[in-house]
Amino acid sequence: MYTSADILKKHVIFNLAGTLFLVLFGAVYENYSHGVFSYFMLYAFTIPLVFGVTLYTILLFAGKYPSRVFLNLWNSAIAAFGVGSVFRGVLEIYGTTNTLSFVYPVAGSVLGVSALVSLAVKPRRKPDCEGVSRYDSSI
Repeated sequence: MYTSADILKKHVIFNLAGTLFLVLFGAVYENYSHGVFSYFMLYAFTIPLVFGVTLYTILLFAGKYPSRVFLNLWNSAIAAFGVGSVFRGVLEIYGTTNTLSFVYPVAGSVLGVSALVSLAVKPRRKPDCEGVSRYDSSI
């Protein structure tokens, strides 16, 4: 069984892996872009670094363990912002625009606000025998 600290540690590791992937992806993509660069592509790695690794590390050291709903919504917001940044960077390097590029920040914002609202709304659930909810005991 996982404890809440183990779950947060796992989220830190996954967001760190996402950060490293975006660093490598951005570097390789910019290397083959013939001198054209995009700040969206260049700094896409900061999204999971700041909103994932940093936030979860602070929560871990503070001893605050958010609910599963918050973690799912927050990670989805990070993914939406990250994919949107890469998508916008690819379009800028290619030298074109797309009207659908506004969807990613809107979706990320809605998911982020929903995650913050989930912190204020505490769901009423019966805990299992050990005091850990059956929803929070697995990842």
